[in-house]
Amino acid sequence: MLEGIIRESIGKKGTKALRRDGYLIANIYGKGLENIHAAFKSNEYIRTVRNKETLAFPVSVNGKVMDVVVQSYESHAVTGNLLHVDLMVAQKGVLTHYLVPVVPVGDAIGLKNKGLVFVSKPRLRVKATIENTPNTIEIDVTKMDVGDAKLVRDVAKIDNVTFTDSDRVAVVSIIKAK
Repeated sequence: MLEGIIRESIGKKGTKALRRDGYLIANIYGKGLENIHAAFKSNEYIRTVRNKETLAFPVSVNGKVMDVVVQSYESHAVTGNLLHVDLMVAQKGVLTHYLVPVVPVGDAIGLKNKGLVFVSKPRLRVKATIENTPNTIEIDVTKMDVGDAKLVRDVAKIDNVTFTDSDRVAVVSIIKAK
């Protein structure tokens, strides 16, 4: 479980001091909950997020344990280091928006015709409760050739989950390799 601390100072000086000590600045929020200004050890946070098996993962801040979902993050423009992350508390029974990763499945016909599988929308925005939200959205690309694309409207419907992206947005396509 990821252990965090509460930030005493939310100003620029305190934030710089925490980053210098290897901490990642985080805001934890939820519907009807008070915002928590927290900080996590940067390496531990990255290790936890990479190895998580579900969309929501547990964190502990000042002894309070909660399941959270990554909503957004900010990274440094040059170094690529994480600077800030927004975490939303995954409350059971509360209908809200989540960003679910897209995973292409299968070998496309277009790969033999010098094509590449291009995921243009790596995460789809869905509206659901955390219990009904899938961990990943798998899209079958086996019958796709060069120039083919799967749109949001082509993604298989999931019970109690609504896709909130426009239905004519391309999710996965097969492009010609240069």
